[in-house]
Amino acid sequence: MEAEASFSTISPPVFDGDNYQIWAIKVHKEKKSKAKACLFAAVSATIFSRIMSLQTAKEIWDYLKSEYEGDERIRGMQVLNLIRNFEMQKMKKTETIKEYADKLLGIANRVRLLGSSLTDSRIVEKILVTLPERFEATITTFENTKDLTRITLAELLNALQAQEQRRAMRREGEIEGALPARHNDVGNFRK
Repeated sequence: MEAEASFSTISPPVFDGDNYQIWAIKVHKEKKSKAKACLFAAVSATIFSRIMSLQTAKEIWDYLKSEYEGDERIRGMQVLNLIRNFEMQKMKKTETIKEYADKLLGIANRVRLLGSSLTDSRIVEKILVTLPERFEATITTFENTKDLTRITLAELLNALQAQEQRRAMRREGEIEGALPARHNDVGNFRK
């Protein structure tokens, strides 16, 4: 962010109508310098040490692309590993719906970034199949009232989060209701 702010405050050389060739060279050199400096600022210290000897922004870009994006075979293996990871996921008892969905969406988005497809309908199926028993009532309601192939991810998550919130509110009410009763019992015990 700081690098962006410093680059936006530097103005390009002003062209006054004379010496176009000199102005064009200055602009071109400044553009190249900014691109290289921007790439240097956008990587960690470890990666910077690998690219600092490269001369142009294009060399830096090409190096980063070949080193970290990999070829089609490597991307294919990465996709397979991500899909395997996706398939192995199950919602933990301590996880909220949002945490679980975020984890699945994170994997799906990484698959998509690698050029493959993991559809929202597949994520909906995964969630429905791997939810703990406490969500059985909501799943049954969906099965009885909706076409499961047409449920959107947002619709499913909203319904599950609403159930989760109702359950949490009931638990809070039980705890709050239990505390005064215990306090009264302790007071009666002392008398």
